[in-house]
Amino acid sequence: MDEWKPRKIEALFELGVHELGERADSVNRRNGNIVTFVVNRHINYTNICVSKCPLCAFYRDAEESDAYFMSAAEVLEKAAEAVKKGATELHIVGALNPEMSVEYFERIFGQIKRRFPEVVVKALTATEIHFLSQHEGTSVAEVLGRLRDAGLRAMPGGGAEILDDEIRAVICPSPQKVTAEEWLRTVETAHRLGIKSNATMLFGHIETPRHRALHLYRLWQLQEKTGGFVSFVPLVFYPENTELKARGLVEEKTSPVDVLKTIAVSRIVLQKFKSVRAYWVALGERLAQVALNYGANDLDGTLTEERVTHSAGAKTPLALQTNKILSLVRGANANKIPAERDTFYNILKVFS
Repeated sequence: MDEWKPRKIEALFELGVHELGERADSVNRRNGNIVTFVVNRHINYTNICVSKCPLCAFYRDAEESDAYFMSAAEVLEKAAEAVKKGATELHIVGALNPEMSVEYFERIFGQIKRRFPEVVVKALTATEIHFLSQHEGTSVAEVLGRLRDAGLRAMPGGGAEILDDEIRAVICPSPQKVTAEEWLRTVETAHRLGIKSNATMLFGHIETPRHRALHLYRLWQLQEKTGGFVSFVPLVFYPENTELKARGLVEEKTSPVDVLKTIAVSRIVLQKFKSVRAYWVALGERLAQVALNYGANDLDGTLTEERVTHSAGAKTPLALQTNKILSLVRGANANKIPAERDTFYNILKVFS
């Protein structure tokens, strides 16, 4: 396994897209020709956020007409609908809303655990966890321990953005938003408590390949230390309806070639992550399919009702049916073997 340094990772971005694709795909081929997906649902419990990050089109002030904060009953209703349709994972994330509390999530997670014990609750980014700890006046470890005991089994990877504080000072400068070190420490604490997590990288805004390389290096370092990461999700930045676009800092989303190179570099570097995802919500179905030969070995899932990326201009569907995912994986642009997985990448069913 390679020993990585930021400059060595940055040099990968200088290679051609097809060379990178071949190297990245060879990593996946060593583990079979399988592309996985999960039957899941996104539940975005609130869009009220005090952080108001310039990168975000999802947040609202509490007094705005389209602001919302779901009751525990509303979240549980959506969870029940998802389970009825075969979901094995509930992806529950929202925003930094001062009205939320640890008790709110304990109530939700506890009821899901009692009613649907086989369903994995994957919820709350490191940013939300850190905010809760500050709001409650307690430690991150205390918050995570309580939520784990209530039923939290995994965490999504959001809030990482770019793990460089100079970039964060522009794209997410709010004092309520975690620093790069706080994000990493929160995730490390989760791993120490037995809570697995994913990691993300939001790219295609004001960062350079150097910043992406540093981000990947810091994730690689933490995985070497804890082994707690499951999946890496490269997220394409959508500028529509964001302050970054209004200020003229980002005009449009990055090119397909840049997307493929970034996914490929991610797979080459993060080989101890079980997957690198082609997040179809942000990529679109066709580019996501092509990415399956450029290092991606997972298509995320059926999702259902994702709001965050769509609020920034994504025109993709709100959900994909299993049959559509199977056709993307099997199609000529990918020619892979589809398999349904659970949150922790245990294979539930291979579709021949």
